[in-house]
Amino acid sequence: MTTGSSDNHSTPPSEPAAQPPEGRRRWNSATSVGLAVAVVGAVAAAVLSPLGEHAVNAVLDESTCPGEACEGKNPGRQGCDDGATTFKPAAGNPAELSIRYSEECQAVWGKIEHGAKGDLVTVEATGGTKRAAEIGYGDDQYTPMVRVGDGEFEVTVCAVPKAGGESTYEHYCIHGTEATAWR
Repeated sequence: MTTGSSDNHSTPPSEPAAQPPEGRRRWNSATSVGLAVAVVGAVAAAVLSPLGEHAVNAVLDESTCPGEACEGKNPGRQGCDDGATTFKPAAGNPAELSIRYSEECQAVWGKIEHGAKGDLVTVEATGGTKRAAEIGYGDDQYTPMVRVGDGEFEVTVCAVPKAGGESTYEHYCIHGTEATAWR
C-alpha cells in the first residue's frame, strides 16, 4: 500500500492565466509611464499658461506684482484685475473709456470698450510712465499697467481714433485721482 508523501516534489498542474475580456487590454508599465508623463505635462502647461497663472494667483488671492513690479505688465495675468475698481464717465463717453485701479497692485490701466481696429487707448500717471495699446481686433482693448503707488496720484486715460479709421468719436481723455469715485 502506497500513500501519498508530502516530499514528493510534484506540483499540481497550473491553471491557465485569466485572459481579459475581448476588447480590453492590460496596461504595461511603459503605457502607464507614458500616461503619467502626459498628465503631468498637461497640468504643468495649464499652470504655466497665462490663464493658469491667473488661476493660481486667484487661488492664492494675491497679486504677483505690487507697486513698481507691476509697471508695464498685463493686469489680468498679474491678478490685478481681481478686486480692481473702475471710473467710467456715464455721459460724453462714446468709446466707453474707463480707468481701472487696483489699490492692492498700486497700479492703473486704461480700457476702451467701443473703439475700432487701429484705435489707441493710452494711460499716463502724472510724473510717471505713459503706456498705450492698440485695438488689433474686435472693439475693445486695455493698456499695460502704470504704477501709481499707495498715496496720492493723478492719471489720464485717452481714446485716440485711428486716422481715417472707422471710429466716429474724436480724441478725448478722462482724468482720475485717488479721490475719484471709484466703483
